Amino acid sequence: MTFTYGIVPIVAGLDKFTNLLTNWEAYLAPGLVKMLPVPAHSFMMLVGAIEIAAGALVLWRPRLGARVVMAWLTAIALTLLGSGRYLDVAVRDLVIAVGAWALGHLEASDQPQA
Repeated sequence: MTFTYGIVPIVAGLDKFTNLLTNWEAYLAPGLVKMLPVPAHSFMMLVGAIEIAAGALVLWRPRLGARVVMAWLTAIALTLLGSGRYLDVAVRDLVIAVGAWALGHLEASDQPQA
C-alpha cells in the first residue's frame, strides 16, 4: 500500500511535464487559469513537482507522507467540485484520499507508544 501511494503521485507528477497520460491543463477551471500569474502548463509543472515530492515523502516517511497526499487529493477534489467539472475525478480523488488517510493511520498504529 505504501509503495502504491508513493509511486502513483510520482508518476502523475512526472506526467505533468510530458502530458503523456492526459492533458492536465484541461482539469484547471477556466477562472483559475485566468488568475494564474504563469501559463497553465508552467503551473501544472509546479503541481507536478509538488506531487513528486509528496510521493517521495510517502516512500521515505509513510505516516507523514500519507497525510500530505490525503490533504493534496482533498484539495484537488474540492477544486474540481467547486469548478463543477470532472466530478467523477473529484469523487475518485476523495476515495483515494480516504485510502491515504487509512495508510497514515495504519502507519501511526505501527509506531511504538512513547
